[in-house]
Amino acid sequence: MLVGGRHRIERECAATVVKEGVSMDVVFFLKDRTRLIRQFYEHGASPFNEIIRKIEAKEEPYVPPYSEDGEPPFISEWIDADELREVTGRCCLSMLSASLQLYFRTWERNLRLNCGKAFKAEFKNEGIVGGYRACLASCAGIDWSQCPADLEIIEQVVLARNRDQHPENITSVRVTHAEKDRQRYPRPFFMSEREAALFEEGDEPTLFMSPSVHVSRDKLMAAIEQVECLCEWLEEKMFDAKYPGRIRRD
Repeated sequence: MLVGGRHRIERECAATVVKEGVSMDVVFFLKDRTRLIRQFYEHGASPFNEIIRKIEAKEEPYVPPYSEDGEPPFISEWIDADELREVTGRCCLSMLSASLQLYFRTWERNLRLNCGKAFKAEFKNEGIVGGYRACLASCAGIDWSQCPADLEIIEQVVLARNRDQHPENITSVRVTHAEKDRQRYPRPFFMSEREAALFEEGDEPTLFMSPSVHVSRDKLMAAIEQVECLCEWLEEKMFDAKYPGRIRRD
């Protein structure tokens, strides 16, 4: 209760600073969101992980009844739990993509830029991350060659989010990578180990469908770390662009 209260107080104080027009650390809000995304996944995926564990361990209420037909018991329950775990991961990835976009847009407003209009072609051809990279390089002097974050993973966060939010088939909750996205990233970051193994074994031509957008816990946490790394690196540079003569805090 105390921890939750502390976070609420910090957010309320920061919100007051924003309302009063004082410069704020945008990354503070970004990391508050990523903190909640981590919690959401851990609590959201937990019941589905437990169902799968109990089925595989043959624990109550999933003790297999006697059967001679060879059909795996509780297969429907296992599939449902696995699909819901997948949905949980993709929901968290969508939240992460939205948080990153809000970070960019907030600094865009703070710097009085209009990136979408000024760099329309870059946003259209390179996506949101590519568009902001071009805009901030030109208008805020950001040297992206020095960025410590894995920008390929970050770009795929947005691409995977777009696929999840715009599904093409009502018959399945499975979401696949777009062909145009695979042309850019032939080995998608958000892909299951089983499907990745097919690619590594040289069996890519035998795949009868595009690989699924798979957001495991490890992949999600790695993506969150990269987004945080990017925004932490950008923060001081954004302040420098807004206040060119300021004294650096470090």
